Amino acid sequence: MNDDQKNTAPQLPLFPADELPDQPKPSQQPKKSSTGLTPQSSLNQALGAFESYMRTRGFTENTQQAFRLDMEILSDYIGPGTSLREISTAHLQAFLDWMQDEREAPCSPKTLERRITTLKVFFGWLAEDEILPRDTAAPLIHHAVSAPLPDILTQAQIAAVTDATQAMRRGDIGRRPDARPHLLVTLVLHTGIKKSECVDLQLNHIDLTNAERPAIWIRYKQPSRQHKERRIPLPKWWPAILRIYREQYTPRQHLFPWTARNLEYVLTGVAEAANVPRLTFEMLRWTCAVRDYREGMEPDALRRKLGLSEISWYEVEVKLALLAQQKGAPGAPPS
Repeated sequence: MNDDQKNTAPQLPLFPADELPDQPKPSQQPKKSSTGLTPQSSLNQALGAFESYMRTRGFTENTQQAFRLDMEILSDYIGPGTSLREISTAHLQAFLDWMQDEREAPCSPKTLERRITTLKVFFGWLAEDEILPRDTAAPLIHHAVSAPLPDILTQAQIAAVTDATQAMRRGDIGRRPDARPHLLVTLVLHTGIKKSECVDLQLNHIDLTNAERPAIWIRYKQPSRQHKERRIPLPKWWPAILRIYREQYTPRQHLFPWTARNLEYVLTGVAEAANVPRLTFEMLRWTCAVRDYREGMEPDALRRKLGLSEISWYEVEVKLALLAQQKGAPGAPPS
């Protein structure tokens, strides 16, 4: 495997720093971060602290190696002694143009995309830790090879959605109490399972043997997929919603004995009631993943929870890192 083929992916703190002004006031001294870095620190000094940051945040070894390589190339291009405050967005864009068009060994579009991500994570960390007043790499644009980042719910939207499903459960919205929307939304929001896995979930896949640790089992009929079978914990309060739902619908085998399209209509109704633009299985799944990521779930544990292969995890982890850095990314959902 050559260096350009190494995997990448970042992991970020639970709560982002507040919005910072573009320039500090002249009377203010630069705030010294917990790393000891300041805007006057050299790029080389920052790279050492960045490696400690990656280890602390639990980056995978492949991620650390790939990020280290990418930043070493930037250091060679800009100069390891260059201070952090001297590095502008224009410098970073020139670096990317050089790698793509002028370097003796131009990188592939996929590798270029990864290196843009590396810059965004590195400079995003500097801004987040208040080492720099703003994120120098924020204006950089991912190239067309990148799929758009998936949509996730903000904390305010999560609250609006769960308030709406609770109202539906009580009968405040609609002609009769309906626990199905709340059961469905909270299930996916806490487990991150796929739409197909939700449709295939059977009653005997729900493990209530320990009242303090309810869970679901994701199982597959195909022998080739049995290695993806996994147990996913549920909140302690979820079985109570399940009991209400079963009294209303009396399912016999599958938890949700409807088609995927029908369940999508349920989510559409919830979105309308909650006054959010839209609500889909993918949004709930990614919201769950970003929340777990920000709360520091060990990367391999999160990969297994989502049922992803190590190859698939590479791209997913990169997107999680970028989503987790956004303002308004979700925290813990309400019950």
